[in-house]
Formats: sequence, structure tokens, C-alpha cells
Amino acid sequence: MNKRNKVKKLNRNKAHRKAMINNMILSLLKYERIETTLARAKVVRSFAEKLITRAKKNLSPDTKPEQALHNKREVMKTLKDRDLIVKLFEDIAVRYKERNGGYTRILKLINRASDNSEVALLELVDRKTLQELRAEAAERNEKRAEVAKTK
Repeated sequence: MNKRNKVKKLNRNKAHRKAMINNMILSLLKYERIETTLARAKVVRSFAEKLITRAKKNLSPDTKPEQALHNKREVMKTLKDRDLIVKLFEDIAVRYKERNGGYTRILKLINRASDNSEVALLELVDRKTLQELRAEAAERNEKRAEVAKTK
């Protein structure tokens, strides 16, 4: 019996499952849309929404500096990419400032031909277009190049 089991195991051991979920969250925040199986999408959605909510806590004017730092460190436990942490706290959290949850949506696609598994599209609700994401990446690279020249 599966009574009171909270963790969806996804046929993986704990370390592999944790690494896979972290990688999928990174991809979701970087590209703002990923294609995966329906079961994985449902698991990743809960983790991603908790991270966005944590980032939104820093937007409140009564947040103390210690609490803001704590929020960033808690997010850094999951996300290992500093650029994505900056994007999460300065772009995505601001975008969802007025929204109370429901930052992602899952759209079901046709089943995969090879194994007939249910495929879904997990995306941020107010996502940017591919051209906007590429322009931001180019802008970040230019800033890095300027900083590298000054050092």
C-alpha cells in the first residue's frame, strides 16, 4: 500500500531524482519552457513554484537584509548557476509580484511514439519570447566582456 507517501520516486534513487529535478528547474528558469513527461512536469512544477515564491519574498519592503540573504542562500541550495539566481530574483520574481501562485502551466502534448509515454510542456505563465531571451543573453555577455576588459 502507498499510504502517506509524499515523494514521487520517478523510478530513480534519491540522488539521481534530486539531480534530475534540479537540472529541470535550471532549464525551466533559463528557457522558460521545457518539454518532458507528464509525471516529471508535475513534480518539477511544485519545486519551481516554491523557488519563485521564495524569490518573491525579497520584494517586500519590510524584508530585513538578513532575511533577503537567507532567501538567496536557500535558493542557491537548489540552483547552482549564479546567472539564473540573478534572473530569478531580479526578473522572474518581479514579473510575478502581483500573482499569488500558479506561476507555471502544464500543457499536454501527444504521446511519445517510442514508448507511448505522456509528454507535456511545462512553461512559465508570463514567459518571454525566444528573441527576448536571446537579446538578454547577448546583453549579459557584453557586460561580462566589459568587466573582463577592466580587470
